[in-house]
Amino acid sequence: MGTAPENIHPEFDRMLEREAKETLLQQRGRVIWLYGLSGSGKSTLAHALERKLHDQGRLTKILDGDNIRTGLNNNLGFTDEDRLENIRRIAEVAKLFCHAGVVTITSFITPRKELRALARDIVGDEDFFEVFVKCSFATCEQRDVKGLYAKARAGEIKNFTGRDSSFEEPNNADLVIDTDTEDLDASLEHIYQAVKPLISINDGD
Repeated sequence: MGTAPENIHPEFDRMLEREAKETLLQQRGRVIWLYGLSGSGKSTLAHALERKLHDQGRLTKILDGDNIRTGLNNNLGFTDEDRLENIRRIAEVAKLFCHAGVVTITSFITPRKELRALARDIVGDEDFFEVFVKCSFATCEQRDVKGLYAKARAGEIKNFTGRDSSFEEPNNADLVIDTDTEDLDASLEHIYQAVKPLISINDGD
């Protein structure tokens, strides 16, 4: 994460303003940052939220951990340094979508507070809505949707979050969704009601 070379000159003053794009779309760009343990339900919730918003005419984009790691970030592993670079790149991409007026929904484990702080700093506090998808390690392990917990127990996955690598729960998330106690419909309504006023240009939207 070095400084920009001297021959790079970012140009913003001649670009079409963000407000024009949001007016065209009749929505405000925001980054809805969902995070939590593997198996907590964050990807399922992200896709459900996207479908609900799409059905209401909102332009959305999901950035999902597995998808990003097979493309943009396929050269990164799971060391602390690589996790930091993973989140930095994702946040920069999310910021671009947001400034184009797109409601951008991310789904990443983002296990450490410093990573969440980095993402918020890059995107900008006003545009960043932090959603902790809370679920106990025991429940996630029981679900084991992707078979990752079984592989971690067998020693096939190193630096597994919650087992070999710690997950730091937040003290001040903008929203907490507890999938240990809520079903998908309740969680979806919970997050939708929180997101709706953030992306609406008019109070009646």
